Amino acid sequence: MNEELIHRLRAFALDEQILPNEPLAPHTTMRVGGPADVFFLPDSAAQVRRALDAARELGLPALLMGNGSNLIVRDGGVRGLVVCLGERFARVDIDGEELHAQAGATLARVASLAQEAGLAGLEFAGGIPGTLGGGVAMNAGAYGGQLSDVLVEAAVLQDGEEVVLSREALEMGYRVTLPLKRGLPVLWARFRLTRDDPAAILARMKELNARRREKQPLSFPSAGSTFKRPEGHFAGALIEAAGLKGLTVGGAQVSEKHAGFVVNRGGATAKDVLSLIAEVQKRVYDHAGVRLEMEVRVVGEEAR
Repeated sequence: MNEELIHRLRAFALDEQILPNEPLAPHTTMRVGGPADVFFLPDSAAQVRRALDAARELGLPALLMGNGSNLIVRDGGVRGLVVCLGERFARVDIDGEELHAQAGATLARVASLAQEAGLAGLEFAGGIPGTLGGGVAMNAGAYGGQLSDVLVEAAVLQDGEEVVLSREALEMGYRVTLPLKRGLPVLWARFRLTRDDPAAILARMKELNARRREKQPLSFPSAGSTFKRPEGHFAGALIEAAGLKGLTVGGAQVSEKHAGFVVNRGGATAKDVLSLIAEVQKRVYDHAGVRLEMEVRVVGEEAR
């Protein structure tokens, strides 16, 4: 069946875009996980649609991902098709005070291009290690800002068609949106920003990045902040209060720098990471009566 999928993809894509049995660990920031049966790198929305149509017609599952910054892939890998919206699908255009970007553009690059153009509003996104598509789907944010503050509209793939949704129709809340709830891939987004001095924007970005380096464990692979912020609490503070800073399972560890992050200290498996997350959830609930909900997405199968 995977051979037939590869044959169909070759009808509209280059061989270099189609990678059978591709290890997924290098494509995630946590650096764990098994292979994808078929890994596909589209260069247009049309290719995304055709690839997903091919998988559906063959009865194969399909997963869309960006740069894997908020993703844990289990050790057995992912069956069927994985469509990676990356550098081949990352065009950014600026027209006046509006910025249009495809889903594969990194948030860091989008923020940098906005700064160079003298457009403010995306400074907070400069240090978020994700792509635009995943960022919109999660309503990514940091340091008091989030994408919904400046987003005008975004296009999603719904029932095989490109559908443009306004910010209101996207139902963007804290780390949740309509596309995330319904599993609708984000193809592109348009933002309305404000004019400002490029030097002043850059200074704000450097300040935020310095704060990020000071507080976050950027020297080890991770999937970013592991848990959502519980109402009335901070996940990192709850984990630290339960005495879990530095807790280790295999190569996975609760960061000694910021307890809200689970990091890969070297050689961790997805099983290590997920076992540690489950233990943290159990102990925090036992200690404080608060249930921590994962912010990261988990996909794939257990190793056999």
